[in-house]
Amino acid sequence: MQKVRFAIQGMTCSSCQAHVEKAVQKLSGVQKVNVNLLSNDMTVEYDESRLDNDKIIKAVIDAGYGASIKYAKTKEKTPKEYKLDNKNILKSMQKRLILSVIFWIPLMYLAMYHMFYEWFGLPIPNFMMKTFHGAENAMIFGFAQFLLVLPIIYINRNYFIVGFRRLWKKAPNMDSLIAIGSTSAIVYGIYAIFMIGYGLGHHQMALVDRFSMDLYFESAGTILTLITVGKFLETKSKNKTSDAISKLMNLAPKTAIILRNNEEMEIAVEEILLGDVLVIRPGGGIPVDGIVIEGSSSIDQSSITGESIPVEKNVGNQVISGTINKNGYFKMKATKVGMDTTLSQIIQLVEEAGNSKAPIARLADKVSGVFVPCVIAIAVLVSIFWILQGQSFEFALSVGIAVLVISCPCALGLATPVAIMVGTGKASENGILIKSAESLELLHLIDTIVLDKTGTITKRKTKSD
Repeated sequence: MQKVRFAIQGMTCSSCQAHVEKAVQKLSGVQKVNVNLLSNDMTVEYDESRLDNDKIIKAVIDAGYGASIKYAKTKEKTPKEYKLDNKNILKSMQKRLILSVIFWIPLMYLAMYHMFYEWFGLPIPNFMMKTFHGAENAMIFGFAQFLLVLPIIYINRNYFIVGFRRLWKKAPNMDSLIAIGSTSAIVYGIYAIFMIGYGLGHHQMALVDRFSMDLYFESAGTILTLITVGKFLETKSKNKTSDAISKLMNLAPKTAIILRNNEEMEIAVEEILLGDVLVIRPGGGIPVDGIVIEGSSSIDQSSITGESIPVEKNVGNQVISGTINKNGYFKMKATKVGMDTTLSQIIQLVEEAGNSKAPIARLADKVSGVFVPCVIAIAVLVSIFWILQGQSFEFALSVGIAVLVISCPCALGLATPVAIMVGTGKASENGILIKSAESLELLHLIDTIVLDKTGTITKRKTKSD
């Protein structure tokens, strides 16, 4: 049985997560699939005699997403790389948000300046009254809003690209709701500009007044900007949840001094081989698991074992990766390297706990799989209903857009994994390792935990047991 972790590109909501999981689960030989929206990765357990990584990646691509092997089994990502990915994504989202707000504020003020005056008493500059106020200036009023919304559309174009692509693949997601809602508002706004022009050309001022009040460009700009605010906060939350794993990765040094041909040389930790002899100086970190072959020292193992007092190590004693050499000089022989070291196993355990699904998360996945298509259907039916009730097309359209936008299922897929990752990360910082999300969810049923001085959990037994 093979177990591989893949990086997934293009997931934006719990509906995406459900589609990816469903696409891979269909493959013959797949035993278990776990897709994590928060970390944008997927763990697959499969029979290697019936399936391979290329077929899994192809299934994800055919579903409309990107996929690649996250990292090789024998080589863990470095903390620097792990943090760099999150930092760049957060910086990109922050830039998008700032630029969106820069254009959204004048768009809102232009579209609603009369309301700002009535509600807040904000002054209306004379040039605005002369340039944008009145039926004779309706074309300028509408076209100016159109020009202001264009940069917001371009800045947030990814919602449209991904949303309509998912719709074309018959796998609509949150971006599809955003794309349909904002596109409807923009298209109707353009239609309103044409009607304003028609009204001005034919001296139908009632028509001009009506459509100058029905320019939905500010609605489209607000949809895209507010969704970007949510995306920025979501990305920031993801960035914070990675801190615990990064701190664990930072326990091990990035380089090590080894003896080869009786000469000391400094190499990257990933290049250490089984049987290599390493030199550990006072204050240095221990990069891999091994055995002391020369010298002695006291080792601070608190980060791994929780033992507050340094432990004496002599020839023949085991030393653990991620621990600190206090004051002695010794040589050690590497017995476990790469993903086999104690620290790497702990990191893997924490990551797997964060990527595992609690029962409540599995329920959310089932709901989100059909949520977006149902929302689109409801939006269409509601719009038709109001038209049949005699309401104007503008009113029916605004109701349909509202249904699409307020139903974006971001929190549905993010709330649980964020809670799980934060919980397991904080626990690992305090020396508590949680094996699965299900264990974390069931933890509230425990009312008493009895520990001895070594931290061993004691199970109460009676004589009859």
